[in-house]
Amino acid sequence: MLTDSKAQTAEVDGMATQYAEPIPASQERRDSPLIYRTKLPVRIWHWLNALSIFAMLMSGLMIFNAHPRLYWGQYGANLDHPWLVIGNRGSSGFLNVFGLEIPTTGFLGYAQKTANAFPPLVTIPSHYNLAAARQWHFFFAWLLVPSAIVFLLYILGSGHLRRDLMLKKEERRLSHLWHDIKAHARLRFPTGEAARSYNSLQKIAYIGVLLVLIPLVILTGLTMSPMINAAWPWLVTLFGGRPSARSIHFLCAMGFAVFITVHLLAVILAGPFNELRSIITGWYRLPKERPE
Repeated sequence: MLTDSKAQTAEVDGMATQYAEPIPASQERRDSPLIYRTKLPVRIWHWLNALSIFAMLMSGLMIFNAHPRLYWGQYGANLDHPWLVIGNRGSSGFLNVFGLEIPTTGFLGYAQKTANAFPPLVTIPSHYNLAAARQWHFFFAWLLVPSAIVFLLYILGSGHLRRDLMLKKEERRLSHLWHDIKAHARLRFPTGEAARSYNSLQKIAYIGVLLVLIPLVILTGLTMSPMINAAWPWLVTLFGGRPSARSIHFLCAMGFAVFITVHLLAVILAGPFNELRSIITGWYRLPKERPE
């Protein structure tokens, strides 16, 4: 297998001509070292978290189907004014956000010949069953909570948060962030030594998930529990009511969905074999330095 070339000069019809001498793939592998990049605790938590979030997203969408409306404030019922509605009129689905109605037939409100807000393809279970969806949701919620607490203690105690995830001084500059945004938009991912560590956009995304989305989704989930309301009434006050907590919970879930979509797309574009090897075994081959 040939993967690269080296320029050579030869005389062809009396003219100096450039041609390529192939370099074996084995030599390229020697030029691109295999490094141990992802530690075992990070890999374990990644897969536990992925399993929990996927199951909770899909079961949460079925729970949302029971009342596909969201409200702000202390109260929320059918006669109140929701800020978001996913519904249908007959076989015509729609999404209504702050009074702006968008047709969504085939995707939301009415898809796969069902009148649910979210279609069976993306829900657990795939048929309407609120009780089963709640069982799925709570089981994986109690898997997410302790694993998140243990992982947070690990990244604080090991220095992983400070060393690998926090933005360095130069990475906090707007010019640096804008450069990374433009590079990713052109699908120019870090190569060589720069690929040893997370880039600034990855750090922002991971910090957002670890320190914003996960704590918020856990606290708002607890706020919707009548038993927790009785024990910790300050949670209801903190989020401005159970309907507001439900809205924030839903927005966090959509944040997870966006993160997962972008994350999977980046893995595919950056080289799925190398990325999966890193998150399964810990070993990662540094991409060959890109010539300027």
